[in-house]
Amino acid sequence: MILTKKELVLRGSNARDMGMDIIINSKELAKQPVVIFCHGYKGFKDWGCWNLVAEEFANQGFNFIKFNFSHNGVTPENPIDFEDLEAFGNNNYSKELFDLNVVINWIVSEVNEFKDLFDINNIFVIGHSRGGGIVSLAAAKDSRIKKAITWASVYNLTERLPGDIEEWKQNGVVYQKNGRTKQEMPLYFQFYENTQMNKDELNIERFGKKITIPVCVIHGSGDTVVSVEEAEKLNDIIPNSQIIIIEDAGHTFGANHPYQSNDLPNDLIKVVGESILFLQ
Repeated sequence: MILTKKELVLRGSNARDMGMDIIINSKELAKQPVVIFCHGYKGFKDWGCWNLVAEEFANQGFNFIKFNFSHNGVTPENPIDFEDLEAFGNNNYSKELFDLNVVINWIVSEVNEFKDLFDINNIFVIGHSRGGGIVSLAAAKDSRIKKAITWASVYNLTERLPGDIEEWKQNGVVYQKNGRTKQEMPLYFQFYENTQMNKDELNIERFGKKITIPVCVIHGSGDTVVSVEEAEKLNDIIPNSQIIIIEDAGHTFGANHPYQSNDLPNDLIKVVGESILFLQ
């Protein structure tokens, strides 16, 4: 297989640049399905072994796209460090939905230089953790998406709020420590205000029932960050879904950052294998 990786920059929410990369199997002459991967909270497109995951999908005949949400705290110049905490603090769910829509718009556009390689009738989305919640909403609202997969996804976005709301409002910001980098990550009160203002549009339970495409819900039974019960709820509300539980797997399916091995962890091998079977 001849895999080609292309790095691009798209203009996301609030006209902020967001990095994106595509892994293409250059040996395939026919148009191939496109998989879009959405990272989770405090995540980024090059976290852990997401690059190895992209290669696995490309080897199986998919164009695999990873991108950074515009306000996730990294920059196109420095895509692996949270150096823009101001942007991170001003992120919210609406911006992430906007960013995913930007990526899909680019895929189907005439200005896309790879359009001869993309089968735009087969656009698939995968979301990890909070990205899974974003994917669930997009799957209900965007008819261009033909299949969706969630990995360790949250079930409810509007109730996942930090700390005391009144104290948050008074201070204008709440800080959450990043266990890996030890940074105090700000989250401005705009996040709460935006979530409340758009709570109907962010209601996964409401929109999950409207999803008509096939969905695969994958979760680890040992996930201590997002409980497996959330996966079961998600599976229950989506009409055309299936659920796969990876026994004893944690929230990142054995991956960490930085990831030193050239091989995927065993649990993530299972996740990727099941996902590819579902998409094929």
